[in-house]
Amino acid sequence: MGSVAPTLSESAAAVLGKEVWHRHQETVSGFWHSIAGFFNSLEVSGFKVYQDGLVAGGEDGLRIVSEGVRNGSANYSIISGLLAKGAVLIKTEDILLVKREHTYIIKLANAKSILEREAAALRYKLAQRRLLEERDDFIARAIGGTLKEGETGILFIGAYHDVLRKLPADIRVVQVKEVTKVREYHTLLAGIGTRKQVQHLERLAEYLVSPVTDTPSR
Repeated sequence: MGSVAPTLSESAAAVLGKEVWHRHQETVSGFWHSIAGFFNSLEVSGFKVYQDGLVAGGEDGLRIVSEGVRNGSANYSIISGLLAKGAVLIKTEDILLVKREHTYIIKLANAKSILEREAAALRYKLAQRRLLEERDDFIARAIGGTLKEGETGILFIGAYHDVLRKLPADIRVVQVKEVTKVREYHTLLAGIGTRKQVQHLERLAEYLVSPVTDTPSR
């Protein structure tokens, strides 16, 4: 999210409370540590890397990755390590679609009043599903058009995308972390109430930070 990330983090912390937000941050850090450990163990030369929000390949794509690393992104740090081991960065998204969604997020983050924030949130909510659908269509086409017979790709994608069902049927998919559990974690995080829900959230957090030892496939 670039320059609006601190504002979004402050808003999330205010909604969830400092203690829950702190535990969530620890879970996020542990999650990326688990993902990094998995990919560090692989020989990835020639693998193709697809990244949520990556609107360029080649030198421009490499500059985006370098900027992400400088900004402290664990995601981009992992990608940088993959590229250093011979993986290939592939343009994944349509810049116009990504800019459209980013505009909604900027307006939400920069809202000056509760009324302005609620209006911006409503506009984003109304547009979000269609935008995600269009982005997922583009991502699936990008993968289908660039991943050839016998090749391996690595896709880093947000949990609320639905790219997998749109991929060509002959692509075998292995999920490093199950997307359904990631979504469930976020749903519970936003609305935990009962002790049973809190315990389930903790179990999901343990799953997210655990080492990758077995990957379900499709």
